[in-house]
Amino acid sequence: MSAAGRRSTTKQPFWLGGAAASFAVCFTHPIDQTKYRMQVLRSRTSMLSTLYKFAVRDGIPSLWSGLSASVLRQSTYSTARFGLYNLLTRQITTPGTKPSTSATIACAGIAGGLAGMVGNPTEVVLVRMCADGAKPAGERFRYPNAVAGLYQIWKQEGFGVFGRGLSANVVRSVLMNVSQIAPYAAAKRAILTKTQLPDDIRTHALASLVAGTVATTVCAPADVLKSRIQSASQGSSTTQVIRAGLQSEGPLFLMKGWTPAWLRLTPHTVLTFVFMEKLQELVMLSSVRTPVRAIA
Repeated sequence: MSAAGRRSTTKQPFWLGGAAASFAVCFTHPIDQTKYRMQVLRSRTSMLSTLYKFAVRDGIPSLWSGLSASVLRQSTYSTARFGLYNLLTRQITTPGTKPSTSATIACAGIAGGLAGMVGNPTEVVLVRMCADGAKPAGERFRYPNAVAGLYQIWKQEGFGVFGRGLSANVVRSVLMNVSQIAPYAAAKRAILTKTQLPDDIRTHALASLVAGTVATTVCAPADVLKSRIQSASQGSSTTQVIRAGLQSEGPLFLMKGWTPAWLRLTPHTVLTFVFMEKLQELVMLSSVRTPVRAIA
């Protein structure tokens, strides 16, 4: 059996997706941190200019401040969204077969919604820790790490704070999971069947590049509406924001900020899926070797 065939029949551990995303975020955290700081500053400067500004002011290592919150978020949110997706697909498909496109979308959507709820508390801590550097000294939370931040929020503000932004995060999580997993599977299948490329890191990188681009495009309208609703005057609804945007800017207003969003999301998507494929190979090798050791 080929490596691709063995990979497809090897059960993926529940933790694998979260581990891959946690590895990926160690490389992309400075970009995520810059995004949150730009939201706090309501800056119109480019993402790269903002990142450079803080690197010069606070030093390059400061770009990784809040990394513990990023890793904790991926350990909860991404573990849930990938783990639940694989669990659901195993329940509706027979061994050795792949889920249909409609089944992939349905399972990814359900898993994404549940993961959005699971990961919301860590999202609250992540936003606060990443945005601290952009705030005046007197307004900073100064959590030493993510776990301490969770405890301080629960102790000082109450459990209800962990539900802030829950509905928006659930919607975004559904869109994100569907627009990453389904395009990645489709792109990988197309590359393997229509080109001479083998099932290796080149195929994984190309497929995840497609997935990152699709995810950026699908999630862009939700990001724009979420940002405008949060910054709009009190009482503004989603319908009002859409109507105002269409009247003054046209339908393309829903794609504003696409380029910085792509620069932020696509590298993380590529690294996550590449790490996921490599971890799956290690799991596959372990499953092959275990019976031999047992017999010996």
